[in-house]
Amino acid sequence: MHRRNFLKSGIALGLVAVPTWSRAAPTPALPKTVGEAHRFDYAMLKGQARSLAAAPYRAPSEALPASVRKLDWDQFQAIRYNPDHGLWAKEGLRFEARFFHLGLFFKTPVRMYEVENGQAQEIAYDPSMFDYGKSGLRGETLPPDLGFAGFQLLYHTDHKRDIAAFLGASYFRAVGGDMQYGLSTRGLAIDTGMSRDEEFPRFTAFWFERPERKSDLLTVYALMDSPSVAGAYRFVIHPASTLVMDVDAALYPRKPIERLGVAPLTSMYLFGENENRINHDWRPEIHDSDGLAIWRGNGEWVWRPLVNPEALRFNAYADESPRGFGLLQRDRNFDHYQDDGAFYERRPSLWVEPRSNWGKGSVQLVELPAADETFDNIVAFWNPAETPKPGQELLFAYRLYWGRKPPVAPALARVVATRTGLGGIVGQKRKYFSWRFAVDFAGGDLGMLGKDAVVEPVISASRGKIEITSVRPLASINGLRAMFDLKPTDTKPDPVNLRLYLRVDGQPLTETWLYQWTPPRVRPPL
Repeated sequence: MHRRNFLKSGIALGLVAVPTWSRAAPTPALPKTVGEAHRFDYAMLKGQARSLAAAPYRAPSEALPASVRKLDWDQFQAIRYNPDHGLWAKEGLRFEARFFHLGLFFKTPVRMYEVENGQAQEIAYDPSMFDYGKSGLRGETLPPDLGFAGFQLLYHTDHKRDIAAFLGASYFRAVGGDMQYGLSTRGLAIDTGMSRDEEFPRFTAFWFERPERKSDLLTVYALMDSPSVAGAYRFVIHPASTLVMDVDAALYPRKPIERLGVAPLTSMYLFGENENRINHDWRPEIHDSDGLAIWRGNGEWVWRPLVNPEALRFNAYADESPRGFGLLQRDRNFDHYQDDGAFYERRPSLWVEPRSNWGKGSVQLVELPAADETFDNIVAFWNPAETPKPGQELLFAYRLYWGRKPPVAPALARVVATRTGLGGIVGQKRKYFSWRFAVDFAGGDLGMLGKDAVVEPVISASRGKIEITSVRPLASINGLRAMFDLKPTDTKPDPVNLRLYLRVDGQPLTETWLYQWTPPRVRPPL
């Protein structure tokens, strides 16, 4: 398994997540079932995962019919789901589940079950669930046990647009009130950003617990398997303007895992106001997320703007008992994107809030080079300090918030923009190369500052010399702009780590801005 294939899967998820039925709707029909009903609860699922981890790993079969295996992009997109065959369709419940067909990047069947009164019944693949249109497929020629690739969930407030989708390995996405897909997450990440191939655990089966008629909560269970780990997951999903998912994960390693990624978030950053390595596009900015936010266990708030690097970058931010982290889209101004098709200003932010003490570890950030916006090149996750070992049970509980804003925010002023460019003093001849950083802060207690208040920028750099520092009011945002130049003192191409916050009379006014700047290999003329 290779990372790029699963990232392509994520792209497909965003494009096929809203299928519609193009013909006259047939008589409503419930999904067919197969096999006998059996007892089911989360404790039993954890026991199944533990037993699975104790046995040798068995790779899944991808023995699809040739007609399904050879589907190209347009043919796969031509397959439409019949909404009358959705789980709980026309039953007066507030939720409905519809299923994705196998094909294209999705070649491994996933089993689906409905749970009612503690009994689980498997849902059968049925060709009548789909309109094959111009895909070239004929339902009557496909095997009756073909299976599904994944599923999407709909809420009673909108019967055409879905609120969440699970498709490809352990990837899933959800939307907030803007009903706009963007970044994704997955059940688990293993060895992300390392020199060897990343391992992608996959959800092999899902169980949908039938909700009460007027319930706003839907519980979905999943079984995970991979060469390194097996796991049991429970998702309690609450749709709203900020969609909330409570996640419980029980992990059972088969072998030691060098880099375990808990609550891994995956996004795209091509370029923005702070980094424009790719400057051939007519749009000012292209990204699903513009920064990593961390609320550390000691109460410090950190903002790390994202970049599209020339080579893989890996950073680990050590912490103990983190209060939360997330990949956010803070910039909500359409004028900054000018894309009336992708609507990047509507992309949801995703915040992870631990519901238990995660102990020591680090929030880790992987940034990969990307040439276009179809490649998700950003990954952030929690990595426990202790290496997982066979025989352990690792329990993680956390809450995911999908929407415009995370549920918490610093009381301090926040970073609202980061800009960079050639340093020096305008109008004076430059005698050496330097790079300028301008960081804008707004909100918090900045409105309490008097005219005589002395605001001090606290700046540090891992290499180089800081010079030409300043802080001044910025009326357009009712905030402050901090500026400084970094003068390299060597010719090393290694990244430079920068840190900045503002204070007055020793009291912090802002969250902490972190940045990683790579000196250009070919420096601009003076």
